[in-house]
Amino acid sequence: MAAHLLIVEDEEKLARFIELELMHEGYEVSKAFDGREGLRLATEQNFDLILLDIMLPGLNGLEVLRRLMQDNPTPTILLTARDAVMDKVSGLDAGAVDYITKPFAIEELLARVRVALKLHGKQSASGGATGEKAEKEEGVYTWNKLVLNDKKREVTFDGHLIALTNREFMMLEILLQNMDIVLSRDTLLEKVCGYDYVGETNVIDVYIRYLRTKIDDAYDVKMIQTVRGVGYVIKSE
Repeated sequence: MAAHLLIVEDEEKLARFIELELMHEGYEVSKAFDGREGLRLATEQNFDLILLDIMLPGLNGLEVLRRLMQDNPTPTILLTARDAVMDKVSGLDAGAVDYITKPFAIEELLARVRVALKLHGKQSASGGATGEKAEKEEGVYTWNKLVLNDKKREVTFDGHLIALTNREFMMLEILLQNMDIVLSRDTLLEKVCGYDYVGETNVIDVYIRYLRTKIDDAYDVKMIQTVRGVGYVIKSE
């Protein structure tokens, strides 16, 4: 079954253009032209990915995103004409997995859609599962006594809930999805903070330190390993 995407965009011509391009790629697509309708569809149906405009009538995109993350968390890419860093940060902190600034090339949007679907273990346009293991297809990843559940957006260790920020969660999920593969800081930065991130380059080291404090130190394990001069990896046991 092809991945099902929801477009929430008040510019109807743009929404239709994106819809046609996505359908051409083999995706199933639904549309909404205001925030309230988008929220209704997103909560009543199961979507693999949502393309969400920030500037929407009825209910703005950031509020739609916040409500979705509380009740029905679904991977979301923000579409925005705004170029302010704080708008992007607010969206990512609220739970978005990526953002793209208008105007954009459709090839770039399609690429980000593919990455987001693969990152969250969803199905591809052709209907094939993007993950090789059943755990990845279901959005559940395990290591030792740690369990990350993408659908529930929660992480537990030996049954104890671990409170993570959105970016900490994303960082951990990416490392678990690529177990035994060393990921460079640049790769992690692109996946966690977005393609156009502008800020301190050591932000990845900061998030790794936070994760180690909450998991490695708290439960006396050595989960996240540093490969000097390259990046980080979680090795299967």
